[in-house]
Amino acid sequence: MDFNDSPEQAKFRLEVQNWLSKNAELKPVGEMLDQRTPEETYDAAKVWYKKKFDAGYACITWPKEDGGAGLSSLENVIWSEEVAKYDEPDFFFVIGQGNCGPAIQAFSSPEEKKKLLPRMASAEDVWCQLFSEPSAGSDVAGLRTKAIKEGNNWTINGQKIWTSGAHYSDYGVILTRTDPSVSKYKGMTMFMIDMHQSGVEVKPIKQMNGDGNFNEVFFNDAIIPDRYRLGEVGGGWGAALNILMNERLAIMGIAPNGFQEFRQFCETASIDGKPLIEDSLVRDKLAEWYAKDAGLRNANARMLTAVAKGGVPGAEASLGKLVGASMHQDIANFTLSLMGQGGVVADIGLADMKAHFQKAVMLSPGLRLAGGTDEVMRNILAEQVLGLPQEPRADKGIPFSDIPTGNS
Repeated sequence: MDFNDSPEQAKFRLEVQNWLSKNAELKPVGEMLDQRTPEETYDAAKVWYKKKFDAGYACITWPKEDGGAGLSSLENVIWSEEVAKYDEPDFFFVIGQGNCGPAIQAFSSPEEKKKLLPRMASAEDVWCQLFSEPSAGSDVAGLRTKAIKEGNNWTINGQKIWTSGAHYSDYGVILTRTDPSVSKYKGMTMFMIDMHQSGVEVKPIKQMNGDGNFNEVFFNDAIIPDRYRLGEVGGGWGAALNILMNERLAIMGIAPNGFQEFRQFCETASIDGKPLIEDSLVRDKLAEWYAKDAGLRNANARMLTAVAKGGVPGAEASLGKLVGASMHQDIANFTLSLMGQGGVVADIGLADMKAHFQKAVMLSPGLRLAGGTDEVMRNILAEQVLGLPQEPRADKGIPFSDIPTGNS
């Protein structure tokens, strides 16, 4: 792709730069999030998104009637590049706007779109994605949450897990089992659901880094109207693939890989009285991770260019998740080894860079699971990008109800 701005793009970039300089704050990496409670961070994020929405910078690629700016993915790249210079929570509602929003646009009725999408774009309503289940592991199609139709309503029973942001979400997109007598890929249906309604219970999961962003969600006779159905009955797998492809593209654009923080650390730290940047091993690692970071950024830009020209998010987006998440973990572990005994200090007031790398060590294993494990990403890339044969699937074509389980 051409990395030079066209005259129109240069004009847009200047407008964004001017607006950010007046409405966003430049702060050291991590300062805002480290010094605020999760509740304060969430409140600040909602204020920030409403400010973006009022200025016309929310959901840049969405149509204006949906609350977006009606611009292309290239303008979205420009926005992302410029806002990255500021410590604003521009990532906070990416699941709703990046995953659920496209599903609503593709499968919901015009009435529901008009009602829901502008509120999503402004973060007045927050959304979550209800896919993963305890018994399914990395196999989304192995889900067991049931939806049974009764008149014009559906009754939902089951459990979801690892649902990011469910504890502060207003709505969710949920994938359910509606017909266990057919193949597991053919018996699913997707819906929207009100997270505040009767029959929905959210239980946060405490993480080892002290955060609590993941949740268990239980559905006990939760009743939703048929107008909340997204797509055809039994067409849930196709609808889910729409979300998953958008999810991986969104993740590739905002997921941390740790390189910028590592470079900052290398520029300021020292070992045995010598600047860290002069150490040969550090320089080798810096060069290696620079190359990977540049490759990820360019691959993301290439995919966004394809989308801007009318394409759809493809399996190539899995590359960013696979490379970036493992790179984030490797950088965190390597940097703590450079810190020596100082690496065990996790107090943000005492540790280098406000304990960024100490927190990254505890966060990074989860990043390799969220949005699909490394093994799932490798299978996607092998089968859908490289064209290699699919791995054998013993349950292929078997009715879901006949698939053996641990309780069989």
